[in-house]
Amino acid sequence: MTGSWLRLELRRRGRSLAVLALLVALAGGTVLAAVAGARRGADAVDRLWARTLPADVNVLPNQPGFDWDRIRALPEVEAVGAYMVTSFSVEGGESWFVPADPEYGHTVERPVALAGRMYDPARADEAVITPAMAGHTGKGVGDTIKARLYTPGQLRAYFDAPDTGPPAGPELTLRIVGIVRSTWFRDDIDKNGFLHPSPALLAAHRDNLVVEDRSYANALVRLKGGAAALPAFRESLAAIAGTHSIDVWDMAGQYARHDREVAAFGAAALLSFGLAALAAAVVLIGQTIVRYAAATVSDLLVLRPVGLSPAQTVRAATAGPALAALAGAVGACAAAYLASAWLPFGSAARREPDPGRYADPLVLGAGGATVLLLVVAGASAAAFSATRRPARPGGSRIAAWLARAGAPVPVAVGFRFALEPGRGRSAVPVRPALLGAVIGVHGVLAAFTFAAGVADAAGNPARFGVTHQLVIPVGAEDPGPGLVEAAEAALRADPAVAGTTDARYAVAESGRTAVTLFSHQRDALPIVLREGRAVRADDEVVLAPKSARDLGIGPGDSVTLTGQPGRGVFRVSGIGFVPETSHNDYATGGWVTDAAYARMFGASKGRGILVGLRAGVEADAVQAELAAAASAAAGLAVPLMAQDPPFQLAELRENGVLPFYLAAFLALLGVSAVGHALATAVRRRRHDVAVMRSLGLTRRQARGIVVTQASVLAAAGLLAGVPLGVAFGRVLWRIVADTTPLFYQPPVAVWALILVGPAALLIANLLAAWPGHLAARLRVGHVLRAE
Repeated sequence: MTGSWLRLELRRRGRSLAVLALLVALAGGTVLAAVAGARRGADAVDRLWARTLPADVNVLPNQPGFDWDRIRALPEVEAVGAYMVTSFSVEGGESWFVPADPEYGHTVERPVALAGRMYDPARADEAVITPAMAGHTGKGVGDTIKARLYTPGQLRAYFDAPDTGPPAGPELTLRIVGIVRSTWFRDDIDKNGFLHPSPALLAAHRDNLVVEDRSYANALVRLKGGAAALPAFRESLAAIAGTHSIDVWDMAGQYARHDREVAAFGAAALLSFGLAALAAAVVLIGQTIVRYAAATVSDLLVLRPVGLSPAQTVRAATAGPALAALAGAVGACAAAYLASAWLPFGSAARREPDPGRYADPLVLGAGGATVLLLVVAGASAAAFSATRRPARPGGSRIAAWLARAGAPVPVAVGFRFALEPGRGRSAVPVRPALLGAVIGVHGVLAAFTFAAGVADAAGNPARFGVTHQLVIPVGAEDPGPGLVEAAEAALRADPAVAGTTDARYAVAESGRTAVTLFSHQRDALPIVLREGRAVRADDEVVLAPKSARDLGIGPGDSVTLTGQPGRGVFRVSGIGFVPETSHNDYATGGWVTDAAYARMFGASKGRGILVGLRAGVEADAVQAELAAAASAAAGLAVPLMAQDPPFQLAELRENGVLPFYLAAFLALLGVSAVGHALATAVRRRRHDVAVMRSLGLTRRQARGIVVTQASVLAAAGLLAGVPLGVAFGRVLWRIVADTTPLFYQPPVAVWALILVGPAALLIANLLAAWPGHLAARLRVGHVLRAE
């Protein structure tokens, strides 16, 4: 019976079933691709880390002639890859550090070759590039790229004045032999990619890369015990160097953890997108399945007198949608596989060790089966419900009150059409329409509220703790007694300057955690705080958010910090942001008073004069004037540089695109649900409209019924969707502010709040235009005779 009916359905309604299969394939493919992309992005960093022999620490003594052989001999050390801190120019990109031994990129930080191979350590003319550089330059494996070295004179002058002009040394032609990726051989969102030369380049052009008494090599170190061996390694390193002041960057904490956090946020956003697409599919395609199954049951009821059982009726009505679902599920899996070439996205894509198409067996297998089961279950439930006498639904109290109050007929009937589902052949999908309207408004407001947060952070670097627009890099060595103070006094005297901070910094330790400490004065620029207050006493510290998290402490707690040579116990007065240096980012480090800093450190790692400008003053307009004033006061050339925004802002913008796609899906859901309800109401309740028309209802009033119905649905969506959307957008932005981290400012999408009401009502009434026209042009006599 079921097979015979299915063959008949394929002949009668094959086109409808094909359209249903296509809808299932498109919607299912979207959902499966998003879920698979989220899974792939969430563990991209871990998969890359597992395949590349990653360095556990980056050791930065910054000392010419440092003996790395003694470090290699330590019992905690598995491998050492030294690299020379030098530079040269590259066509279309940037150079990375120059390897100082063949172990670099081989036994430590061995990258994944996405194309080609790793360079030959004995070939000075070979190099590898990162994917971003390949995309930016259009070059690939086998191509050549130009590089230019500095002259020995330029290189030596660089240590005294970093601005030595473009390289004027020999021009090299390097052959690209591979496109590679690892945690160290990485692409950053704000860069065009990097070129990594072979270690042989250093031997072949040493005079153009090294100043013997000034240049130095640092190294990547892989430990035998991983992160657990880090405390023992720090002690062994201090014993060899005779000091605890050598910077040791925890690579898992410095790089991998940040990458994991950003990738996890992207994965969560992609998963949310997939869930929204699933909701849209359930509502939109579910309505199609329900209508198909109900219509099929109506056709099958004529066979009940000749013995067709209810169970056979349900099976027969479900057979067509089940076949379409099977084809759609296969199509969905194929679509998800094809879409995997573009997933994951953002930061996770820059860490993916196996880019390209990927078939996730769990998502495609379980997801394809779930698609089939959802359609079959929905069709079966709809068919079973259609075989039963439906219960008489209750009426709307609002519609009844309007009728008793003597409201105009179009208003009273329009409210009834919008709020009462009806029964039997006059049933209308009221609840999906109301839910769709709410979800549509909610999605749009949430997306624009989140976007307002991104825009606020983009226009206010202070959200990242950057209250200065210009900076004078002083360096680790004081240029002379009183020179910095004279330059700072000249800057403060300028009316364009709001304030300055003389920020010395050095690295302290607390257990296994390195904390870059900055000196802060009472009259300095304010610290941007997330909690607590600024430092006032010499035994207080303001910790940056990530450092506080690593130490597991907050305001009011105490922490022991060990510098060189000092040591002290500090009470955490607040959680705030710090300046970025080569030793830390804006969310890692801390502030102490000048006196506490002098007690903790005998020498600084560096020093910078942070210059904050008054509101409305553009840095470009006053930079040259302020530099001249500072130089005149100090008696030497003072470089005054613009402060770049944190790269996390670019990451935030990159991940901020998904909420708009999510809003588009939810808005489509709302528009489709409302439009379907309006069209269905006119078609299924044409008898009611015809009766009213025969009693004197005018064409204009018939249109008014549909307009009222549309306006009620839009108003319901606004009433619930606006507060939900604003709240959800703020919650999402709060999560981003906590994980990025940045200073949370509740976002307000002013224009979205102003325009969402008129836009929703306009769209709803545009959707009502054609159904209203049909209601006004209804052939009354024909409808009544047919009924």
